[in-house]
Amino acid sequence: MARFFGELLFELARSLIGGLLERAVLKAGAWLDARVPGRRTRIVAGLLLGVAAYFLIPVLAGLLGL
Repeated sequence: MARFFGELLFELARSLIGGLLERAVLKAGAWLDARVPGRRTRIVAGLLLGVAAYFLIPVLAGLLGL
């Protein structure tokens, strides 16, 4: 029974953190979109953010145990 509630609590925490993280990323993206002028600059910024996410997402997932 304790294991069941532990898993339930873990899933609840993961969904809350995931939701907050998703909202923060969308807000940061909207802010960055308004600040970056020009199409080429946006493409370069997007590529840099994509490369950073490619390496950081597995690290964060490993730290969270996902």
